[in-house]
Amino acid sequence: MHPDDQFHPPTSDDPFWTETCWFTFAVPERKLSGQLYPFFRPNQGVCSSGVFLWDDSGHELWNCLYAKNLWHIPMPPDADLNDIELASGLHYQTLEAQKRYRVRYRDLDEDALEIDLTFEAVCPPNYLAGSHLDQPGRYRGGIRLYDEEIPVDAFGMRDRSWGVRSQIGPDIHHSSALRGGYSYATVSERDAFHAITMAFRDDQCIPIHGFLLREGVYSKLVPAKGGRTVLERAGGAPTRVRLELEDELGRELVAEGRCLNKLGVHLNPNLFTWNCLTEWSFGGIRAYGEDHDNWSASAARRFFATEAGGR
Repeated sequence: MHPDDQFHPPTSDDPFWTETCWFTFAVPERKLSGQLYPFFRPNQGVCSSGVFLWDDSGHELWNCLYAKNLWHIPMPPDADLNDIELASGLHYQTLEAQKRYRVRYRDLDEDALEIDLTFEAVCPPNYLAGSHLDQPGRYRGGIRLYDEEIPVDAFGMRDRSWGVRSQIGPDIHHSSALRGGYSYATVSERDAFHAITMAFRDDQCIPIHGFLLREGVYSKLVPAKGGRTVLERAGGAPTRVRLELEDELGRELVAEGRCLNKLGVHLNPNLFTWNCLTEWSFGGIRAYGEDHDNWSASAARRFFATEAGGR
């Protein structure tokens, strides 16, 4: 076992002390995305369970392929994140520490959705400040949406966070940033990128965390070098995005992304996001990944009420 595959003991009695364990996958040829996102509050003894599946046919919770976000589920007593099953039907298992995981879900209300996937990491996790990690990997398995069986074999991502994550305040988790991005693509086991960006001042969305994996050589990004720019929006959501990044080895990446679908969702009460399956182009390569357009709740209300935010 690895400590970061398990629950971390809360470092305070703050009721907003939180752990997350997010897995996201896709079937690119169908413009289909899926994600599993439990949100644990051990000091309150409760958790949430978000399961979302969408393509380009619907972009809100009421008209996407499937969406169920349950809050205030009791945390199982003596819960072990290496093998945890929630009352929502979500089930996680660690198969190999920091490397392989099995993620399952079954809709318990109407049997509308069943997921059974194995995630195998491409490279070791990339850590941010000792309380967050991101890791690209390949998903294999299948999903059943009502009576349709859909095979899955594509690259995706997982991430984990642990620490105080307040739902109150004008910015994203007391970071002082009103908006940001979460962008990635994976070509193969030897080539990938990932960037978390945030706008702290002058409305410039700069990298704070991420990596480049190029021809099998991994390196962390240089913070605040380059940035993420939304080139076009439609109905509020990004349709084209540009990234400019540089890693600690001096390698540069310029990537443009074309968003193939979108889902507008509050992943938690103070984090609104447009999650988009994205086709990225960089260095003559095309690869699939995602771009998330992240906002605090109050900043999202202000921006999307304007002409710029709605177009």
